[in-house]
Amino acid sequence: MTLPDPHPAALPEGHPDAGDTFRHAARGTAPQIVLVRHGETEWSLDGRHTGRTDIPLTARGEEQAQAVGRALAGRRFGLVLTSPRRRAADTAALVTPGLVDSPAPEVDPNLAEWDYGSFEGLTSPQIAEAYGGPWNLWENGIVQDAEGRGEQAADLLARNQAVIRRAHRTLNAGDDVLIFSHGHYLRSLGATWIGAPIRLGEYLVLDTAAVSVLGFEHGNQVLRQWNRTPWTEPTA
Repeated sequence: MTLPDPHPAALPEGHPDAGDTFRHAARGTAPQIVLVRHGETEWSLDGRHTGRTDIPLTARGEEQAQAVGRALAGRRFGLVLTSPRRRAADTAALVTPGLVDSPAPEVDPNLAEWDYGSFEGLTSPQIAEAYGGPWNLWENGIVQDAEGRGEQAADLLARNQAVIRRAHRTLNAGDDVLIFSHGHYLRSLGATWIGAPIRLGEYLVLDTAAVSVLGFEHGNQVLRQWNRTPWTEPTA
């Protein structure tokens, strides 16, 4: 798989996305992007690669999402986006009632999970067997299926950049952004945010219903928090 070169983590002065966000960052008051991976599903529990397949949350996944809702209760967001997949949209529906003065979740197709092509629904050992040897998504990519479905790193980068451009318009207005999506996609988005190649996502592990925060420091786009799991935290 050919991996694209990274784009700068710090947007250059005059970049159309820079705006007020970086001036706020210099004062330590920059808004943030909060990422939420969807709750548990039967396939995430089994380690099956779930891209375009649309499956619901388990009962435990719903409980995980409710814990995220408690953790974010009272927060205000200027933009709330969700993947079109049911597991992400259902997580959003369980989290957002506790928000304050925030818009309803809006579906953004760019937030869909990585399309695994012919590896859809398979576990990593099953994919390695089909691949004919050791396999790593971040290094080896996927094999398109008979219908030509499947994405490589460059496809994820293009989607990430579109999401980041959209988010910056809200961040520049001084508002936070909330995004509901999927494990591999959000890991790739975190890598793109800090100007790293997509393959860095291999090291940004995300559990189900994990909360992460993308933000700013000294003019750089940084990871402020990663893989917080409110459902493992004691309740008052």
